[in-house]
Amino acid sequence: MDGDPAVESQLDGFSLVLPLPYRVALIIVLGVWAWGLNLHYLHLIKIDVPSLIRYPARNSPTEPPHHFSTYRLATILTIPLAFSLFLFWVITHGNPASVANWEILPNLYLLVLVLAFVLPIQRVSRSGRYRTLATLKRISIGGLAEAHDGKFGDVLMADVLTSYAKVMGDLFIALYMLFSFGRSSTEKPDRQAGGQYLVPFIIAIPSMIRLRQCLIEYFRVRKANAKAGGIGAHGWGGQHLANALKYSSAFPVIVLSALMRGYDPAKIGMSEAGLFRLWLFFVFVNSFYSFYWDVTKDWDLSLFSTSRERNDPEHPWALRRNRYFHAKEMYYGAICLDLMLRCTWSLKLSPHLDHFNDLEGGIFVMELLEVLRRWIWIFFRVETEWVRNTRGPAPDDILLGDFSPNKIDED
Repeated sequence: MDGDPAVESQLDGFSLVLPLPYRVALIIVLGVWAWGLNLHYLHLIKIDVPSLIRYPARNSPTEPPHHFSTYRLATILTIPLAFSLFLFWVITHGNPASVANWEILPNLYLLVLVLAFVLPIQRVSRSGRYRTLATLKRISIGGLAEAHDGKFGDVLMADVLTSYAKVMGDLFIALYMLFSFGRSSTEKPDRQAGGQYLVPFIIAIPSMIRLRQCLIEYFRVRKANAKAGGIGAHGWGGQHLANALKYSSAFPVIVLSALMRGYDPAKIGMSEAGLFRLWLFFVFVNSFYSFYWDVTKDWDLSLFSTSRERNDPEHPWALRRNRYFHAKEMYYGAICLDLMLRCTWSLKLSPHLDHFNDLEGGIFVMELLEVLRRWIWIFFRVETEWVRNTRGPAPDDILLGDFSPNKIDED
């Protein structure tokens, strides 16, 4: 197959170096390293993440801290990935036919990745891996634990999945090509795999999970209010509905993107320019609604509050009184980065980058940027939850409950 034009036409330069299965594996492994860094830094500033997610405490001071166990798992995942990728480069030398023929190497690593999470190996963070799998199983249908059983961990995991939505779509495409006759998963990715709507549906699943969790929280609040005979401390549940609306705003973006990719004026009944403008409107709504929620609800900052609250002399401008990150610049930097990374879609609007999202390297960069945004978001989301639990909640907070160790959470 060496030099076969039919093969060469299927491969772009980026896929020759980093085929789709390796990209999926690399982002997953980077996510494990990122979680270890989250745990490590938050541990250094005395924020007890395991207690927030109701993870069992260490029974002995001689046991390694949680971030060390996460680093150990990440190292175990990284070593075979680096070896597999190096071997792939040595064997293929960037030759299109060889890249297509040696799909076994990246797919074998994906199998190793799966086994690393399910094999009962004691010294490879077994309890942490099994807890992760149990949480994934529960939230996979939109389930949500009670506050005392780890509700915050469920919400955190489901939010992380929304940032891995495109990676999940890529994983499906890689597996689709692997099991398709006459195809190779290391060829140029088939972005039409599964038809026009299957991949968009997979991308929408994490938002569906969070949507269902928000509705569960809403009905728990309603049930608690009915039991108490009135509106309780958690309000009437409107904030959960507003949160559900935020996740729902992703669906028009996904559907319209699918329609634009397979544009057919006879079926759609709208011009391509009109479809693009409609898509752009929903992208704007989703991006800025999500940014507002990150800052105001997830981080409890006063940037979008009233002028009096925003300029309160008890805290720096637009922040809040109780903070564990003492440098106010960290909060301002996080706000700016969150806004920019929420709006990476604007790259598509630049005339000289109009095909950016259709380039495999561009798609990979955007996926990495979203994982980076989520990594930063976790630091401030966990810090905010710790402040709520140790300093008391914000007056209008009804998101995650469990505000006081002496108060039974009934939502």
